[in-house]
Amino acid sequence: MLSHTLKQPKSWILAHTDYQPGQGELEELNELVEKFQSGVPLPYLLEYWEFFGRRFNVTHDVLIPRPETELLVEMALQHAKKLDRPLLLDIGTGSGAIAVSLAAEIPLAHVIGTDISLEALKIARENAKNLNQDRVLFLQADLLPPLSQAPDIICANLPYIPTQTLQTLDIYGKEPSLALDGGADGLDMIQNFLQQAKNQLAKQGMILLEIEAGQGVSAMAVSRSAFPRADIQLHQDLQGRDRVIEIIQY
Repeated sequence: MLSHTLKQPKSWILAHTDYQPGQGELEELNELVEKFQSGVPLPYLLEYWEFFGRRFNVTHDVLIPRPETELLVEMALQHAKKLDRPLLLDIGTGSGAIAVSLAAEIPLAHVIGTDISLEALKIARENAKNLNQDRVLFLQADLLPPLSQAPDIICANLPYIPTQTLQTLDIYGKEPSLALDGGADGLDMIQNFLQQAKNQLAKQGMILLEIEAGQGVSAMAVSRSAFPRADIQLHQDLQGRDRVIEIIQY
């Protein structure tokens, strides 16, 4: 917060420990501290957050990017390296963190991000512009958009927290419920997405689906129901928790 207030990097602050903030700076810093102590998440106060080595603008209209989601991006990149000019989709793009990261790492890829929220899409487009990734196409859509070409990779970080569970969490009311509430069992959006995706994914195409840590068994069952002939695997994050379902359609 001090770095944000003084508009200086943390390294500058550590090198200037004798600096005395002015009255205006102190007032701004105190206001930030009070909001933080009242429960406002730090990224919303700073109006940005880091993801995959890049800084993304965030507002209350988008979910704060999480480090666990970087696993999904890493897996998409590994698969995309085998393809020539792949079409990549990011469903429920929010701040655009996944879509923009993929575009930045794969210059020849065609990347589309979708979201049902116009407010979120506005932030995503700003992030794409700020990070020199204007070629990412952002569309308003309820999950998958109509396409003339089958996508090679579909990434989806959809709302997956069960409604009753969400209401007990600290993030409830602080981050957009539209991006968090997955219905009674947390699988409503995931099921709808898989039903759409099974008719649109390219042959040997990949789906990477982020899930809640306790959904491994149930999310795998839903995935197998939608893609009975696919190779489906469950991957864990760095903390050993179920995090990403990988579906490859043959």
